[in-house]
Amino acid sequence: MLTQEDDVEIHALKARGWSVAAIARHTGRDRKTVRRYLAGEGGLQRRTPAPSCLEPFRDYVAARFVDDPHLPAVTLLDELAEAGFDRSYPTLVRELRRLELRPVCVVCQQRRGRAPTTEIDHPPGEEIQWDWLELPDTPWGEPAYALVGALSHSGRFRAVLCEQMTFGHLAGALHEILVGLGGTPRVWRVDRMATAVIPGTDRLNPQFAQLAKHYGADVAICPPHRPQRKGVVEAAIRFLGGRWFRAAGEAQASLDAFCVRVSDARRRRGSTVGELGSAEPLSALPALPYPARVLVARTASRSALVAFEGNRYSVEPNHAGRTVSVIAGVGDPVLRIISPAGEVIAEHRRVPAGAGQTIRSPEHARLLEHAVLAAFTTQTECRRKVNRPPGQAALAELARLRGLDPASAEVISLERYAQLAQAQVHC
Repeated sequence: MLTQEDDVEIHALKARGWSVAAIARHTGRDRKTVRRYLAGEGGLQRRTPAPSCLEPFRDYVAARFVDDPHLPAVTLLDELAEAGFDRSYPTLVRELRRLELRPVCVVCQQRRGRAPTTEIDHPPGEEIQWDWLELPDTPWGEPAYALVGALSHSGRFRAVLCEQMTFGHLAGALHEILVGLGGTPRVWRVDRMATAVIPGTDRLNPQFAQLAKHYGADVAICPPHRPQRKGVVEAAIRFLGGRWFRAAGEAQASLDAFCVRVSDARRRRGSTVGELGSAEPLSALPALPYPARVLVARTASRSALVAFEGNRYSVEPNHAGRTVSVIAGVGDPVLRIISPAGEVIAEHRRVPAGAGQTIRSPEHARLLEHAVLAAFTTQTECRRKVNRPPGQAALAELARLRGLDPASAEVISLERYAQLAQAQVHC
């Protein structure tokens, strides 16, 4: 049997006018072989494959795969060995693949994104899809979450960074995204996030229902285990996760610039994503955002600073090392820090999330400076496990407790014992 290269060479020599005998002498092949390949019959000569060693067991294998399409081949080998199959594991696997005996699991094929699919036609301004992007590793050393909202028709999206995935963070980020897109579509499509859907049910979370009513939008819940139903936002998350560089400072500003300069510039349907998104007929937003509130617990650092949204805000030095709570309303330019007793201990101007700024009021700075200077010392750390006798004040108090005269209490110095011991040696 000739190789493909030999076959091509034989036909090329024939096209130049060479005879069969000359081609046979040149290639070292038999003239009948050359003649057969020139006639187009050489490539059709194939060996008849030998019968598979699985033929006697084919019905049993088919029945077992009906029971379990994911049946491990090693388990099947153990079962066939009891029925008289005497081949090895690699032989079994090779024959299963060659004969294509294992059926395709439609459920797994769909979950892995290999099943046939089609695009859903979304009218302009009809739908927006929501989902979270988790960022476990960030340059500022703390995990973060980005709420992504993508218009289903144009694919235009915006994203907002959050510290947590609570309802307060969701409501605040959702409003900023809708402001960035210029309005709200008629339908919000969400997956089964706990802040939107009651876990284990198809019912909306009451808070999220009030949020949707505030913006006049309907809510569509994705079927369980069907991420393809919100494929637009899934594609946006993949694009964002692979292209956006998460800088340590001004992270939200960097994310906003990426969405405008990079994402909106993508080509689609003879235009750009940004132009298609700007042309979508979106509904106007309410005058005020939904009155949600972000409440998070924090531990004040030794420098009397409380971390929130990638920034740090000051408290009085006496709260250093203690647990406090940060309260920030959606759209509120001021945040409040409260003590465990519910007392407001600090109010600060709220800076953009991820800016990496430290906000310290002049009063807090003055109190911290005084606390640091008061605690300053050049002495070394106290030695542990040192036997120190009671002082004069302690002995006087002990005498009073015993009903004795405090003036009679005398401190016996260890130096006196040392002097007596030294005199005993010299005697």
